[in-house]
Amino acid sequence: MGIMTAEDNSNPQAGVTQKTLGQFLFDCLKLEGITEIFGVAGDYNFTLLDTLERYNGVRFISGRNELNSGYAADGYARIRKMSALITTFGVGELSACNAIAGANSEHVPLIHIVGAPPEMDQKNHKLMHHTLMNGNFEVFHEVYKLITAYTAVLTPENAKIEIPTAIRMAKEKKKPVYLVVADDLVIKPILSRIEPVPQRPSSNLKTLQAATDHVRKLLERAHRPVILVDVKTMRFGLEAAVRQLADALNVPVATMMFGKGAFDETHPNYIGMYEGSFGSSKVQTLVGNADCVIAVGMIWADNNTGNFTAKLNPLVTIDIQPEMVKVAEADYPNVFAADMLLAVQKVGYKGQGLAEKATFPYDQITGSTEKPLTATIYYPRFQQMLKEGDIVIAETGTFYNGMAQVRMPLNVTYIAQGGWEAIGYATPSAFGACIAAPDRRVLLFTGDGSLQLTAQEISSMLYYGCKPIIFILNNDGYTIEKYLNVKTEDQQYNKIPRWSYAKLAEAFGGDAFAVTVRTYGELDQAISQAEKERVNRLCIIEMIAADPMDAPENMRRMRDYLEIQEKQRSQN
Repeated sequence: MGIMTAEDNSNPQAGVTQKTLGQFLFDCLKLEGITEIFGVAGDYNFTLLDTLERYNGVRFISGRNELNSGYAADGYARIRKMSALITTFGVGELSACNAIAGANSEHVPLIHIVGAPPEMDQKNHKLMHHTLMNGNFEVFHEVYKLITAYTAVLTPENAKIEIPTAIRMAKEKKKPVYLVVADDLVIKPILSRIEPVPQRPSSNLKTLQAATDHVRKLLERAHRPVILVDVKTMRFGLEAAVRQLADALNVPVATMMFGKGAFDETHPNYIGMYEGSFGSSKVQTLVGNADCVIAVGMIWADNNTGNFTAKLNPLVTIDIQPEMVKVAEADYPNVFAADMLLAVQKVGYKGQGLAEKATFPYDQITGSTEKPLTATIYYPRFQQMLKEGDIVIAETGTFYNGMAQVRMPLNVTYIAQGGWEAIGYATPSAFGACIAAPDRRVLLFTGDGSLQLTAQEISSMLYYGCKPIIFILNNDGYTIEKYLNVKTEDQQYNKIPRWSYAKLAEAFGGDAFAVTVRTYGELDQAISQAEKERVNRLCIIEMIAADPMDAPENMRRMRDYLEIQEKQRSQN
């Protein structure tokens, strides 16, 4: 008579096959709404991929390299709330490191699964390929401990504990997690262990009440409050709560650079982007003169605050973070943002709304059809073409700065890497977005320099039938880097090879609508045509900048600021 396991006991039917480690892993991911897993095949993950091929409801999406697959998973997670990536040991996981670190920096929940050499080979410290040839199989795991919220080495004995724990950590912390499993253990039956389900943490009610009372006192004295919305509002699912707060208080609302897309830009109280002294002077004045600032999900980083030119008076600032609140100088730990936002909504404050209707930089299209392409011409055209429900991906650099000022319609998902700022992120991220939401229109705005890092993922888009509209700003090199370096002129390292961008799809063996434009009239015509063509095929619009150093106003202000700073340093 055989030994009865917990699984046998819970299912009285004789001969029921127990779940393997791989099957259980994919069950858990599927429960989270993940229907695609990104990655690249390698011999140590073959068993994972073979299991996945036979698994119903989740499919493997192969990328051109692990870094790009990581970026694609990041873009997918920003739409689906979580994603997964499979790589092989050593060479594969290290290639993906940059994408995983970026997901950590940007608060993106991503499950990174690594297929490792067979268990006995590891225990015997054999010299296996894809290793450092020193018999140490822990070294890459140690690397990932530094850039993820949770790591685990999976076995049949611990899978039922470690996999749900890792997923829970990714969901709670909004960070990537790392799971490594020996190739031969993937098909082993898991051992059932019933573990207590941890309780979801909740706010300390006394601390919440104390924080609310403090906020009420600040608001009772306030005549010019504003709400500042930042990136953690999006990552922690607080958009609806912030919208309700804005409606209840009826005060001006601005977003930070990292937080673009976190607040409805068609809202009557929306005043635009707060970029310190680099952005709109009107927004700067309204925020600077505020006698109470309610900041939600704020990250006080250099390129989120106009090189720290953004100024908030700490004595009148209410800093609402996902798991704590700071009101003026007082810290209130163990207070969750959702509870605090609801409490502030109910304090009874009612503002006067906006004194005058807000205006935005790109509301008016200027320039005749023969005008060469400049920022003042093409950003208003982009704003005009955007539609409700679009997905907009802006690459690090010139487009990241310019698109920040474009007013988005309702329910647009905006994707950009504000904090990590890896150039090349946007193209594979757009691929991930296309896979995540095949029925939505995806628009990618990238530069020639950035595209050259990850252009291979256009091939993946074509292979998987994705149909984004891709705008490539050809300004002859790394213009953002030229703006950032105020010490020297004509840097050779900021120049790049000239590609025929409109021929990329052809080179990748696919069919696309592709055109190169140099004037506003040509751009307008290309956009109109692309809006028709995108139903059937991918679209590429290469835009030749009239002046390689042309840039949006906020970049020009940043350059002026950096020049002043450099001048002051050189005089000291």
